[in-house]
Amino acid sequence: MAAAVVVTVALSIAGSAAPRGTDAEPPAAERSAAEGTAAQAPGSDGPRSGAEQSRPPESQTPQSQPRAAAAPVPGAAIPVRPAAPAAREPKDPAPRALTVEGTTINMAVVDVGVSPNGAMEIPEPFNEAGWYRFGPAPGAAAGTAVVAAHVDTTSDSAPFSQLKSLAPGTLVTVRRDGAPPVTFRVTGVELMAKDAFDGASIFRRDGPPRLKLVTCGGRWLDEKQDYGDNVIVTAVPA
Repeated sequence: MAAAVVVTVALSIAGSAAPRGTDAEPPAAERSAAEGTAAQAPGSDGPRSGAEQSRPPESQTPQSQPRAAAAPVPGAAIPVRPAAPAAREPKDPAPRALTVEGTTINMAVVDVGVSPNGAMEIPEPFNEAGWYRFGPAPGAAAGTAVVAAHVDTTSDSAPFSQLKSLAPGTLVTVRRDGAPPVTFRVTGVELMAKDAFDGASIFRRDGPPRLKLVTCGGRWLDEKQDYGDNVIVTAVPA
């Protein structure tokens, strides 16, 4: 089935969530939004206070944080295009790590799905990224693979805070389970307002192979305890 889906940093979906541990297609999203993250990190546009509700705990660090199961980010949402359940083709190798040329982004990647409350799961550790397992994997012959992560914590920036500065041509390498790495070339970086989030243009099962990296950006909104925008990086096979 060729259906589109979309990324940011948490996903809001109408109806019941897709069953965990299966490849069933999740139901349609009711609203659009994006990743809830920590208070403003150095160099970001929002204030530092009052953001604990949607950020990873301060105690989590790349050095000491054990791998945790992916968890929904409070106050965040990533919309998914309406789609009916469909039989899956044999699975492509799952992504397990991601590096970005010219940055300090070198992150483990874990599979994520949809939480019971209808949000896209996002790994709690800020040094881990989540691959939306109901969509294509990086390296698939068609469709868009979506990988999302936090932009910051209550006290510091996270690796994906560097996404907004990526230049066209930057190489992104994804290491996979039991398969050679695949490399993508950045073609553009977009700042998309969460209240105008276009999931159909991001989560796609059809079309040319693409990789989308998503995190939060823009201004911190105290009234929503969330950022106003999503930073979306588009990359194509190198």
